Amino acid sequence: MEVVEAINLRRARRVFSERRVEHGEIMELAEAARLSASCFNNQPWRLVFCADKASLDSVKAVLSRGNAWATRAQLIAVVAARPPDDCQLSDHRDYFLFDCGLAIGQMELRATELGLISHPIAGYDPVKVKAALRIPEEYTVITLVICGYPGTDDTLLSDKQKEAEKQRPDRKPLGENVFLDGWGEQRS
Repeated sequence: MEVVEAINLRRARRVFSERRVEHGEIMELAEAARLSASCFNNQPWRLVFCADKASLDSVKAVLSRGNAWATRAQLIAVVAARPPDDCQLSDHRDYFLFDCGLAIGQMELRATELGLISHPIAGYDPVKVKAALRIPEEYTVITLVICGYPGTDDTLLSDKQKEAEKQRPDRKPLGENVFLDGWGEQRS
């Protein structure tokens, strides 16, 4: 698959089958993240792939009600990092969040190539995720990536979520958030 094809096919879908994600596929996702670019090659991301019943259940228990759909997924990747493991910029900004985003972006494209859904979410309790997986206090749980094979049973989705499954959400037009040669500059 061409990268552009994976970019065009990738969608944050919410309907999962109960088919397990095999160990080899999990390692493919891990490798895609591992090879991502990072500031000075610091690789600040720490990924906990929850694939067995115990770890999955412990993470699913701390999801927000709006993410009930995620309880069908057979794999959840917990993304954590800590600021000292990456660059700090001159304005005292920590770079670790950006580098983790790059790694997860690559992982999402690889998931698409493998026929998997890869859907990052923010609807969870990070303190409880840390406790459930014994993640050290100094780490920030950045996101959970809900992964698995596409399914057909949409009974766990709200009406709004069912509607969102039908087509890719609109994207802002070029010129609204992408500029050329200066802020607010656009050319056709």
